Amino acid sequence: MHKKTVVLNFPRSLTKEPITYKLVKDFDLKFNILKARIKPNEQGTLVIQLKGSDENMQKAFNYLDEIGVQWEALSKGIKWDDSICVHCTACTSLCPTNALYVDRETMYINFDHEKCIVCEMCLTACSYKAITLDI
Repeated sequence: MHKKTVVLNFPRSLTKEPITYKLVKDFDLKFNILKARIKPNEQGTLVIQLKGSDENMQKAFNYLDEIGVQWEALSKGIKWDDSICVHCTACTSLCPTNALYVDRETMYINFDHEKCIVCEMCLTACSYKAITLDI
């Protein structure tokens, strides 16, 4: 099973279409929505993690191209430098997925890359610059 995180940009004409349903039903993909901003009659953006066979994933990307959904692999990420971090916890309260969290035994910050949706909220919270955007 292959896993890929992609950003989908929907034209306003497709925001009411059941596209994620078709990814599951027609291409046998599992998905996890990491971030979504979709409003009726406006362009929509969806950050989604897809899991499935390489063949089905390619078929799904071809389908998205055919219907006019622009997609691209998520190419940036958050980089956390433990050697700079002072473990002040300012970032943890802003992290919507708890990718940055406090280990209650040690009272130190930890970072779980798998949970991070690259919302960038933590960047402004860290005055020590221990958190940066990895492009």
